[in-house]
Amino acid sequence: MLADVIDLLVCPLCTAKIHLEGGSVRCGSGHSFDVARQGYVNMLTRPAGTADTPGMVAARARFLDAGHYSPLARRLTRLCAGAEVVADAGAGTGHYLAAALGDGAVGIALDVSKHALRRAARAHPRVGAVVADVWRPLPVGDARVDVLLNVFAPRNAPEFARVLRPGGTLVVVTPGPGHLRPLVERLGLLSVDEDKERRLEESLGGVFTREGEEMEEFTLSLGHEEAGAVVGMGPSAWHTRPEELAARIGDLPDPVEVAASFRVSRWTART
Repeated sequence: MLADVIDLLVCPLCTAKIHLEGGSVRCGSGHSFDVARQGYVNMLTRPAGTADTPGMVAARARFLDAGHYSPLARRLTRLCAGAEVVADAGAGTGHYLAAALGDGAVGIALDVSKHALRRAARAHPRVGAVVADVWRPLPVGDARVDVLLNVFAPRNAPEFARVLRPGGTLVVVTPGPGHLRPLVERLGLLSVDEDKERRLEESLGGVFTREGEEMEEFTLSLGHEEAGAVVGMGPSAWHTRPEELAARIGDLPDPVEVAASFRVSRWTART
């Protein structure tokens, strides 16, 4: 796992090359980072922002592993075809990264949640999982990545451009305007920000050029437990009390028809 990607990584403190030594990752300057028994390495250099909790990670694993978002995973797999190195900034459990790797390709799962990366480290035999903060310099060498995935996650345009090889592709997935209806209205969930596309352009436009955009939309039939999982794995989990959410879900039809809407955009770094 980590051995497959170690040559692609650098020390987050001094950017020197790193190597595996026993149960740790080390650089020539003497900086050392422990490898957890689950297989991921923590390269945070300072406390980071809010990370997904164990409950959110478990809900995401249940929902995604059940195949509910398989159409999105297949689209990302097509966009990564032919790539030798795929990284995922905000990889979560590594679900999409594992699906996207072709024969012989390796993947780098980057996320601030160690709970998520415990799963990502086991998601695929050629995925290396690294705890890292997307708002800080990424522990990835310059021009090492063919395709960088960013699915419902924060974006750091300068760092994304730095780690991508010339001609490499950034693939960004954001929620479409109808995503998770009618759950959003019936359960009082956080709705999609109407300015999201403008903010996406502002965050990337000065560094990247948008090469294309596609919509992936389909309908899900979810039982109450599945509806609870899709809510529990997202940002609304931070804002709704579990008992209140359970009561609202109990008032829904069983199963309930739910819209899935994803905007998939492709970007290349400006030269």
